[in-house]
Amino acid sequence: MKMSQLAITDPDLAKGLAALKRAAAAAWRLSVETGTPFYVMEDGVIVDRNAGRKKAAARRTQRADR
Repeated sequence: MKMSQLAITDPDLAKGLAALKRAAAAAWRLSVETGTPFYVMEDGVIVDRNAGRKKAAARRTQRADR
């Protein structure tokens, strides 16, 4: 089934999705730089998108200590 485009007449609403995507990307970059969790909802479940990065960083630290 083909979805039709909705005509948004309010200029603020028209640019809202792009602004939300930019804000999410900036929040993700900040969480990577600071090593803090970045929670998102995927398929109805809250997931930490930086969990894999923390495990990899811990392994690198353990190898460096040897």
